[in-house]
Amino acid sequence: MKEIELLKKILPSLHQADSVEVGPGDDCAVLDLGADHLLLAAVDQVVANVHYDLDATAPQLIAAKLLKRNLSDIAAMGGSASWALLALASTHNNDSWYTDFYAGLESEALRWDVSICGGDLTGLRQTVPGDVASLTILGTVPGRFPALRSNALSGELLYATGCFGNSYSSGHHLNFSPRLREGKFLAETFTRTMIDVSDGLLLDAGRLAIASRVGVEMWPEAVPRRTGAALEQVMGDGEDYELLFTVAPDAAARLEKSWPFSEVLLTRIGRIIVGPPGVVVNRQGQPLAEIYPAGFNHVVK
Repeated sequence: MKEIELLKKILPSLHQADSVEVGPGDDCAVLDLGADHLLLAAVDQVVANVHYDLDATAPQLIAAKLLKRNLSDIAAMGGSASWALLALASTHNNDSWYTDFYAGLESEALRWDVSICGGDLTGLRQTVPGDVASLTILGTVPGRFPALRSNALSGELLYATGCFGNSYSSGHHLNFSPRLREGKFLAETFTRTMIDVSDGLLLDAGRLAIASRVGVEMWPEAVPRRTGAALEQVMGDGEDYELLFTVAPDAAARLEKSWPFSEVLLTRIGRIIVGPPGVVVNRQGQPLAEIYPAGFNHVVK
């Protein structure tokens, strides 16, 4: 069963305390603990030969990717990350692999001022070599509502940071930089709606549209491509870790003029429209899912 279909059955059955401002379904959970800020919480994982090549990827790079994947979720809410907890299970039987993994994790954590403050470590049976590492990230956002997937309004313009496609073979999936600075800048002034693009531009645009109960008109020809990427890869590859967000038309020119991150592309790639929730179409109104692969769906066997 596909992940999305399975979660539709599971998530409505999960009760939420009054302190849960935003539960499952966005990039982070949002918790109100009565302070002058809101707590952000997310969890993500990396699995050998799914998120990286087991035989060709150094443990330091695996650990760094795991943390950065989670930081990208915090970025999509306009927040700041502070704490993380790691659960690591592996078939490796040499201490150096583990020490290298934790060294890579700590090096990346120092870069983003995140404390690795707990977790769990266990071994796996040797029958199938591999690793599963899961990291929980905790952060904060000022005491206003964070950027959410569900706030898009018809008529708003759709923007994206960075380039798309060919992430795995280019090495971008390991060497990306989470858009924390960019996310905070955008959420403070220009947007109430953001999503982290990790499973494919088309799929994640559809998730934003479903959450906001709107349609999306996307202009594939306008999306910046990573070197060597075809449009099919731009739409469906995933592992981009860029931000997709909406901006009111009267703020667009000001955003483009004031964008302070010269090393990061900022591109208008579409607009929000009235339409069936979740449908992403081109300028001619044709659903893009009929043209391009929809992106990465985890499959439960």
